[in-house]
Amino acid sequence: MSKRAVLEVIALDVEDAVAAQAGGADRLELVTDMAADGLSPAPATVAGIRAAVDIDLRVMLRLADGFAAGDVERLVRVAGELREAGADQFVLGFLDADGEVDLAAVERVAGALDGCAWTFHRAIDRAADRDALRKQLADLPGLDTYLTAGSATGVDDGLPTLVAEVTRRGEPGYDQTLLVGGGLRLEHVRPLCNAGVDAFHIGGAARSAGWAGPVSAEAVAGWRSVLDGLTA
Repeated sequence: MSKRAVLEVIALDVEDAVAAQAGGADRLELVTDMAADGLSPAPATVAGIRAAVDIDLRVMLRLADGFAAGDVERLVRVAGELREAGADQFVLGFLDADGEVDLAAVERVAGALDGCAWTFHRAIDRAADRDALRKQLADLPGLDTYLTAGSATGVDDGLPTLVAEVTRRGEPGYDQTLLVGGGLRLEHVRPLCNAGVDAFHIGGAARSAGWAGPVSAEAVAGWRSVLDGLTA
């Protein structure tokens, strides 16, 4: 039997969050500063959104543009502040200069989350070896999702990789949910669903005016309708 696909929407503020929930989003990714591809939001923003909606929230742990961890102890402090503000799910991912997973940084930050669920984000799309990264992270507590386009350039180029990876569920490193996002368009949804993908992530596509405007409940509802038609 098919199951309802997960629809995750990027939210920058309370207005975005309320509209995304009204449109049928299952979960929000909370960030700030999309010019830097999404950084950690302020604790006050997280608290305000947590009070305004009752769907799941995943909060970004990222202090600067790029995929280097930077100041890991500061990241740990930020994680603590966000948890105090009501965050209990997170998004993170760090690579070193060679494109290998920065395992020490990921382990340190994930350990500070004390079992909270978290997503390894699109750093995987910049990794030198996706398979090796997955296997290195396979047993980390809390890791239940990879956000990926299958390619650094987006779903158009990454579709074959996504289809191949979703068929590997059950292998070491491939038990986590494949959450597809990054240049995702509605035309991609059918082939991804047919392959077994059941989680989707949208940002600009949830905004009628793109990043210049807020999340549109109607735009989110359009995605919800398509997903439900294919998977519900």
